[in-house]
Amino acid sequence: MYHSVCFLSDASPSSSRILRYGRKIVKYTAFAGFSTVLGLSVFIGAVFIHDAFTYSDRHIDRVPVSPLALHPERGGPKNLPVASVLIGDEDDSAMLPVKDKPRLVVVGGGWGAVSLLQSIHPGDYHVTVISLDTFTTFTPLLPSAAVGTVSVRSLVESLRKIIARLHGQLINGRAIDLVMSDRLLEVETVAVDGEKRNIYVPYDKLVIAVGSVSSTHGVPGLEHCFQLKTVSDARTIRRRILDNFETASLPSTSEEERKRLLSFVVCGGGPTGVETAAEIFDLCQEDIINYFPQICREEVSIHVVQSREHILNTYSEAISKYAERKFQRDGVELVTSARVGEVHPDHVVYTTKDSDTGKIIEHSIPTNFVLWSTGIAMNPFTARVSSLLPNQVHKKAIEVDAQLRVKGAPLGDVYAIGDCATIETSLVSHLLELVEESDRDKDGKINFDEWQIMVKRIKKQIPMAASHLDKVRTLFDRYDSDADNALNLNELAVLLQEIGNKITALPATAQVASQQGKYLGHKFHLLATKRDMLLANDLPAATDEAVSEPFIYRHLGSLAYIGNAAVFDFDGLSFTGGLAAMYAWRSIYWSEQVSMRTRALLMIDWIVRGLWGRDLSRL
Repeated sequence: MYHSVCFLSDASPSSSRILRYGRKIVKYTAFAGFSTVLGLSVFIGAVFIHDAFTYSDRHIDRVPVSPLALHPERGGPKNLPVASVLIGDEDDSAMLPVKDKPRLVVVGGGWGAVSLLQSIHPGDYHVTVISLDTFTTFTPLLPSAAVGTVSVRSLVESLRKIIARLHGQLINGRAIDLVMSDRLLEVETVAVDGEKRNIYVPYDKLVIAVGSVSSTHGVPGLEHCFQLKTVSDARTIRRRILDNFETASLPSTSEEERKRLLSFVVCGGGPTGVETAAEIFDLCQEDIINYFPQICREEVSIHVVQSREHILNTYSEAISKYAERKFQRDGVELVTSARVGEVHPDHVVYTTKDSDTGKIIEHSIPTNFVLWSTGIAMNPFTARVSSLLPNQVHKKAIEVDAQLRVKGAPLGDVYAIGDCATIETSLVSHLLELVEESDRDKDGKINFDEWQIMVKRIKKQIPMAASHLDKVRTLFDRYDSDADNALNLNELAVLLQEIGNKITALPATAQVASQQGKYLGHKFHLLATKRDMLLANDLPAATDEAVSEPFIYRHLGSLAYIGNAAVFDFDGLSFTGGLAAMYAWRSIYWSEQVSMRTRALLMIDWIVRGLWGRDLSRL
């Protein structure tokens, strides 16, 4: 009896503790469940209430429109209609104060243009955007859209919504010519019947942000290739990929034809080419293998043809090698140090050099899909502007100064940013100007004190040269060939030429374009707010140097997706990994979206892909 009582007394406290913990768990679980249900109910209710208020019965009567907007005067060298007043300039009271502001015309709707538009302060300028597309595209995720990982709708945002904050106007057209003397931009518009109608758009400041086109490198047959620069390109590629798999699964398709249909060739080992190859591999591994005949997955071959020794050659060596090992494990063929010679409708011809004999060997890959992603070339409008300015000698882009002003154009009138522009790296072209400013004793030579003055001037005028001018005394002594403690014009020319050759041009990336757009937006705000002060001090209102330092690019790192894995290159530090890196890659791109709408759509796309896979419908 004694032992039983002791047992009960020992067990009772333990049982009560378990009971208390159980009650707490039930209590907090119920509380959490109730809170979740209540929160969802409130959220859904708020959505329905908001939706109810979006249906309105608004009436617009007596819309004020200037007669000049409906019947523009003609002028300019070609006697075209001059759109000095636009149809929406007097829509409401908010538009009227902007109507008489300086005219800022932005050509293009890409990364640079959108970054600029998001940085401009409302009310500073009368903003007009000229773009063939009525939307901006998040281009880094186009490879994902090309295979259906995300929807193209999740990558685009209306330009009209972006410029609404500025009470700006959009002209759906293509810039084709420029009359700098009259500050007129010629724009080609197309009517519903297909008739082309050209107009002039006047400007006070013009920003060229039209991007670039793919370089052909003189390779014949590129009409048989796909490119991946626009939403239309992504849709066309997706249709071709699905068509290839559907045709390959037909019983009437021969083995040879099936292998050709399932051969995918990517020309170019940069980020776009690598990510597209990775996305095609993911499509095969995660969706094709589940819903198509197994032989379609087995006979897939993906080839990346790269002219350099490594893919992702602009990244660190560790990242490049990691990506190569990943592709080798996945069965993606890497053809490096190869030149594409010709593209045919049913095969690609490329050449390699035999390492032993040095002989050129020709190879052929049967295929029904070729993506061309190798370098950039001038947009037609960029080429036209360049041809108007005799000192524009760059073959791939418009040359701009450190303030992003187009060289040779009227100062403070025309700017260029993004892929269509490149910042000058030549120092020799400024030789006489630098000597005149630095030669204090006017003896035609530059002594060491004057050389220090010149170095400061160079760093301010061409900031990208700063890292090559750290050792001032060493440079002076090295190029003072006659040891007279002074640099004559010939010695200076050699010095500046060699430093200019060492300067690396900025890459044609979205990151560069975005930073340039933000820089211009901030500078334009300062020019607008300090305009009266500049004029009061007898300074031209377009004096950029009076309000802003030169543009300095700050590299924030590079990243690329390589198939359920990602690689990062931040300030010399390399980071590679699997799913964790991929989610980090997604997080960065998600945060860089233009609007909350595209962020929500992108998140939904990734969730849908994870739950139900990619959409394999051909639309």
